[in-house]
Parts: sequence; structure tokens; C-alpha cells
Amino acid sequence: MSDVFSGIKHLLLKTDGISIDNNSFKLHYKATTFVLIASSLLLTQKHYFSDPIDCLEVGSVASDVLDTYCWITDVYTVPSLLDGKIGKDFAHEGVGKSNQGDRDYHKYYQWVTLFVFFQALLFYVPRYIWKIWEGGKVKMLVSELNTPIVDEDVKKKRLDLMVDYFNINLHQHKAYAIKYIVCEILNFVNVILQIFFTDLFLGFEFRKYGTDVLNFTGQDIGTRHDPMDRVFPKVTNCIFYQMGRSGSFEKETTMCVMPLNVLNEKIFIFLWFWYIIVAVLTGLGLVYRLATLSPLVRKTLLRARSRLTPSVAVDQVASKCHYGDWFILSHLAKNMDPLIFKDFMLGLGKKFKGVDD
Repeated sequence: MSDVFSGIKHLLLKTDGISIDNNSFKLHYKATTFVLIASSLLLTQKHYFSDPIDCLEVGSVASDVLDTYCWITDVYTVPSLLDGKIGKDFAHEGVGKSNQGDRDYHKYYQWVTLFVFFQALLFYVPRYIWKIWEGGKVKMLVSELNTPIVDEDVKKKRLDLMVDYFNINLHQHKAYAIKYIVCEILNFVNVILQIFFTDLFLGFEFRKYGTDVLNFTGQDIGTRHDPMDRVFPKVTNCIFYQMGRSGSFEKETTMCVMPLNVLNEKIFIFLWFWYIIVAVLTGLGLVYRLATLSPLVRKTLLRARSRLTPSVAVDQVASKCHYGDWFILSHLAKNMDPLIFKDFMLGLGKKFKGVDD
């Protein structure tokens, strides 16, 4: 299937020259966006997974007509026919005679591809907003200093400019940090909302989908009922009405096989676990962000990221920096060569010491 993913693999494999976010952020706009777009593309591959629906021919109605009709209308299953023995109690689970009140209509299947693709777009929105707000500030600051081999004259000139910039704009980076934190919160809110929207889309079956599947795997074979068949039935009922030769209405009930549901059930059980993992890791990222409000934590982290810089110089810089200043210093440390960042921190420390003197 390499041809299917060749057009989107850059979403996952492409690396940015300048890093303006963290791994938690990338989990949303890189990994999750790739997973969702790949799932959407898979569901369009008829030559791999057959037609989305195949209905049995009944009466004078051709099967291709029934396929089209049942695809654009709502197929249904019968909840009272989910438990029993196939071939004895019913032809297939959920398939058989029923009244109007004993039917579960499945309206989602026409929209799964678009729904999953739309979710992928929503996971990229916070990244798009942050790129606009960030405005290339980090890229501008580390220009020509993000490689280990730099001409000495160029390096000295760029470092002097950076030190002067940081000294002049000290305590002016609060808005920059706040915008990033807002986007981190948007990531967390988005993944929680996607769990809710997916649950709504699947008829409020998604929230308990994963736990039901886990419970199912622990039951004895022969006595268990696959919860995935309830949410994504492989065989369904479809009612077709037509005008008879005498002008009277004729009703035909047929049985439809839905091959794509074999793939749908796997995709959504994976998404159930994936969304929970992403939500937990993003929540931990927000806890880390709260911890960095402590000056002691910020000083410790700055020392770790300035491992080649003497502690005295790091402490000199940290004592002058507010949260926004520390935040942009952290981004600079990620994008600059460690030796060059050491020179920058030493120069900044001297500048701050000279101001104190």
C-alpha cells in the first residue's frame, strides 16, 4: 500500500529546520494528523477492501440498484437479534424480521471518510495558529547559528546582535509564551472534544467501545458477543420500496454485506486507545507547564539545557529572566549548537553583570 501513503508520509517524516514546539505538540499535528488522514485514505481504496456495501438481489430489483439505494439510505440491525446462535435463531446477528421500534439505524457509514479527514484538520488547527502567532521569531534569532560550523566573524556578529536584542527586550516575551500555552490548551481541549464528537457520531457507543472490546477478549469463546459487531455490523437489513405494475406499493427487505466495517472497527478501536494516550500525554504536558511557573524549576531546566555553560553564568541569566524570557531561551537552546549557545549564555551573563555593576 505504499502508493496510498506516498502522498502523506511527509506529514510524519518531514523534519522542520527550526523547532518551535515540543514533542507533545508534534503528537497532535504530526502523528495524529497522519493517522487520521491515512485512515481516511484507506477507506477509499475499493481495490483493497471491495465495495462499501453489497446487497442481495430480491424480486425484480437488481443488486446494483439495491447497493446504490441502501448506501444512500439507512441500513439497520435488530438489537433483539444480537444474542443467539447463527443459523438457528437468525441468519446473521442483528438480521431478521422486526417492527419499527426494534431497529437500530446506522447512519454514520456514509460519512466516516469525511468525518475522519475533518478530525485530521482539527488536530492541525492549533499548530497553524501557533505558526501565525510565532511569526518566525526563533528562526530569525538563530539564523546562521544552528550549525556547528560557522564563520567566526559571522558568529561573533550574530551573537552580539542576539545579546543586544535579548538585553533590550528583556521581560518583553510574556505574550509570546502565553500564546504558546494557549495553543497547548487548545490541543488538550481538541482531543477531549474529538472523543465526544466521535461518541456522538457513532450513536454514543464510542466512550465504552474500548472497554467493551477488552471485556470481550476475556470472555469464553462461544458465549461472548463481539461489541464491534454492534457498532460496526458486517451484515445489515435494508428495506426497498417500489411501485408495482398495478400501481400498488411493494416492499422488499434485503440483506446487505458491509465489507468496510471490518476496517472501520479496527480503525475506531485504535482511535479509542490513541485518543486516550494523546489526551493523557497532553495533560501531563500541561502539568509540566504549570511546574515551570516555579523559578527554581526554570533555573534547573535552563541548567540542563545549558550543560556546557558554567552554572554561575546560567544563574546570572536565570535570575534576570521572567517566564517569557526563560521560555524563548529554551527554544533557542533547542535550535542552536550547544557550543554556540554556551557562548551566547556567557555573553548574556556578562551583559547582565555589567548592568548590575
